Amino acid sequence: MAININSKLCDSRESRLGSITGFSGSLNDLKQDLSCGGGCVENKGRCFSQASSCPSNCALGQLSGINDAAIVHHGPSGCAATAIGISSNYDLLAGALGRDRSHFAYTCTDMKEADTVFGSIETLKEVILETYHRYHPKVIFIGASCVSGVIGEDLEGLLDDFKGEIDIPIAPVHCEGFKSQIWATGFDLAQHAILKYIVKPPQKKSNKVNIYGFTQGLSWNTRSDIKQMLGAIGLEATYLPASASVEELEHLSEAVATVTTCSTLGSYLGIGLEKAYGVPFVRSLPPHGIVGFEDYARQLAKIVGKEAEMEAYLQKERDFYLPKLEKVKEKLRGKRAVIAMGPGFGANYTRILQEFGIKIEHLLAWHLDKQYDDGKQPTALKYLTENSPNNFNYSVNDLQNYEFMNILNNVKPDVFVSRHPGSTVWAMKIGVPAYCVYDEYNSFGYRGTLRFAQTLLDIITNRSFAENLSKHVRLPYSKWWMEQKYDALYEGSEVKELVDVK
Repeated sequence: MAININSKLCDSRESRLGSITGFSGSLNDLKQDLSCGGGCVENKGRCFSQASSCPSNCALGQLSGINDAAIVHHGPSGCAATAIGISSNYDLLAGALGRDRSHFAYTCTDMKEADTVFGSIETLKEVILETYHRYHPKVIFIGASCVSGVIGEDLEGLLDDFKGEIDIPIAPVHCEGFKSQIWATGFDLAQHAILKYIVKPPQKKSNKVNIYGFTQGLSWNTRSDIKQMLGAIGLEATYLPASASVEELEHLSEAVATVTTCSTLGSYLGIGLEKAYGVPFVRSLPPHGIVGFEDYARQLAKIVGKEAEMEAYLQKERDFYLPKLEKVKEKLRGKRAVIAMGPGFGANYTRILQEFGIKIEHLLAWHLDKQYDDGKQPTALKYLTENSPNNFNYSVNDLQNYEFMNILNNVKPDVFVSRHPGSTVWAMKIGVPAYCVYDEYNSFGYRGTLRFAQTLLDIITNRSFAENLSKHVRLPYSKWWMEQKYDALYEGSEVKELVDVK
């Protein structure tokens, strides 16, 4: 479905893209199913679901990174509980970057039981006005909730009521949790609000590159690496959305290109800017690992016609870092890993570990996007299905800890690599060393890839903490469950049992 930035909202990933939250098979199975345009990949429902997340957390979490924006969460106070973590994280980031965050606010209408009967639009108006006069933000995002959505509160209808009284954009964000089982839909909803209510038509072209990421909590080394890489071809970065300003968002249409650290996260904005304003969206591999970073850098350089300058920069970096990386890879080669992440990062980090010579036993993706809004298959997944040196089990698992605990217990890998701290804690409880890839830039470029490889080797080598922890932890899962055979590992046409349970 083509992106229409003027529409009221964007539909869920299930309806727009055919995304799913349940699948079990091998990488080759997935490749075969995707070869028919994704229509063969059917969602496998669960009879039991342990835990998941909510689109509003992703949507309002992203928008909360904008320093001079305000969020009015139209729902019960419990829905706004995430504001505590959001505010502290972004406050720290803004302070480290020397940016003013005094105009940010996260407020809530605190809907009660009576509001579900009589409505709460008047309370919402009062909270919007108070937020505007107290904090003086440059934009106010109205975040819907399941409660306001179920009773049908008309968020767009109240916009006319503020004309002449509030001179900033007021942007409804329809992030009701019941509308999608895929929390990444919240990313799209946030970016739709930015495209619809904030971005302005271009007045002139700049030398800026829109870099869309998660928290953008970059180390100074990484910022230096990005600056050098872009500087080699005469470009500068605009980091989005964390610690961005509304003024920066207004000028996104004037950028040379849009790139993202994760296409699961940033593809909606990139494709939307390309369709509406002609800003090229770089559909490269994400800039992690050697193969990913070089593809990312070369495609960006091609847009501005400076391929030779980029090759000179890459060669200099290769000469310095690759010999060091090879020494670490020698020690990692032959190790075994299980990976659990979002679909973009999961496919990407599987490739990186394979670059290190590590054998992947199982990849669990939090959901699966068969395509993005341009109708094209995700680049990282397409590369993986066509270039993986071994076939391995592939599952779609929306943070179902009980499933990957069973898998880890059966496979017993040398390391478990995940993107969420909660999942890595569980792996260590059964004695499996684990690495949380919380920093989205931890393997950016040559320096980052070397640092990632070194850290991974340390974790695999120094196993005593996980092994000792496992001796003193009582699991909530029964022995019967942990020993269930979750699936078979496909090797060509043969099916081999993973574990013989005694």
